[in-house]
Amino acid sequence: MKRNRIFVTRRIPEAGLEMLKEHFEVEVSPLDRDLTRDEILQMTAGAQGMVSMATDSIDKDCLNRLSGIQIIANYAVGFNNIDIDYAREKGIVVTNTPGILTEATADIAMALILCVARRIVEGDRLVRRGDFKGFYPTFFLGVELENKVLGIYGLGRIGKAVARKAVAFGLRILYHDVEPLDRESPDFPADYVSFDELLRKSDFLSIHVPLNDETRHRFTRKEFERMKDTAFLINAARGPIIREEDLVYALENRLIAGAGLDVYEFEPKVHPGLIGLENVVLLPHIGSAASEVRERMSLMVADNIIAFFQGKVPPNRVN
Repeated sequence: MKRNRIFVTRRIPEAGLEMLKEHFEVEVSPLDRDLTRDEILQMTAGAQGMVSMATDSIDKDCLNRLSGIQIIANYAVGFNNIDIDYAREKGIVVTNTPGILTEATADIAMALILCVARRIVEGDRLVRRGDFKGFYPTFFLGVELENKVLGIYGLGRIGKAVARKAVAFGLRILYHDVEPLDRESPDFPADYVSFDELLRKSDFLSIHVPLNDETRHRFTRKEFERMKDTAFLINAARGPIIREEDLVYALENRLIAGAGLDVYEFEPKVHPGLIGLENVVLLPHIGSAASEVRERMSLMVADNIIAFFQGKVPPNRVN
């Protein structure tokens, strides 16, 4: 019997590919880069399933031209790169990889908090330049975390994981979400506040919401003007939640003290105004970049596709 064909837009860890190859004909893009739309359409010709990356834009126009594709398994937690409502109209199932990268992404958020508070990256650059002349009492001062307020915007899986880690450093937790928790979490003390209060009271403000119409450009110059001028903004969620041009203005004019970013508004492009600033830490979108996590993600996309073609409901269907 002829086997279904699965196209993978960029190589994923071998564990997931081997699982897929047990059941399907699998083709992986030979190009070690993001594909253009035309390349995606050309390479998916004749395929029934597709493994997409978070960087693949699968919008309405693309979905209309993806003839034969029955399932798209997105190799990411977020799925804002896919028009999932239109995919449902077209009868295309979309899945994601939730849960398994929670702790790794929370680790990156905490790393960014530590880096901006204690000027870790800036200090590394100073030593490498040969500018370290020895200790003295007022040299290279940062801020400690003990008794500072960590504001968390979005207390989902990752936001909660950040909160659990943060309390070990003595941070006090405030959060804002669509609605407060039904009950206080047994893992950490946290107080629900309005978005305006989150802006005004946070010493560190860490973003952990999905990207949607409500959260896109949620942080603009207006929001930065309401934050403490000693506050730090952390983003390990999605880049377009921040209007990057306004962030550059806020950092240059010290509306806020600094920022730590793992994601960008026009990724992989980074606003040139951020590059030369010392009060911002810039990471290359490595929130889930732990080998164990990336392998589990590959297994999860394989599980979703296998379940679908066995006539079952994929465990991580999002539409």
